[in-house]
Amino acid sequence: MDYERRLRIIYSAFNARDIDAVLAAMADDVDWPNAWEGGRVQGHDAVRAYWTRQWAAIDPRVHPVGFSTRPDGRVAVDVHQVAHALDGALLGEGRVVHVYEFRDDLVTRMDVEESDAES
Repeated sequence: MDYERRLRIIYSAFNARDIDAVLAAMADDVDWPNAWEGGRVQGHDAVRAYWTRQWAAIDPRVHPVGFSTRPDGRVAVDVHQVAHALDGALLGEGRVVHVYEFRDDLVTRMDVEESDAES
């Protein structure tokens, strides 16, 4: 599986607000971080509800800038993220690392880590 290609498609779909395309790349029981409100959500319905709430309040965009595979098989993506208020005001910008686990070529879990890179 070409995880970099798959993840680039997922990021593009997220930025286009194509929830169905992103969910199609996730296992039904996906475990996803609720980085905006805190905690975690599980499953397609919970991820859809989380993003629907988020996108009704803010406009986040995420752009992958680097990919690596960790010794345990997880894929780490260095991400430049920008969040705007719905009126266009900049809320925040920076770098984080998204770490993905896969099963049968579907995302089963994602975690967010701090990045050592500068924005």
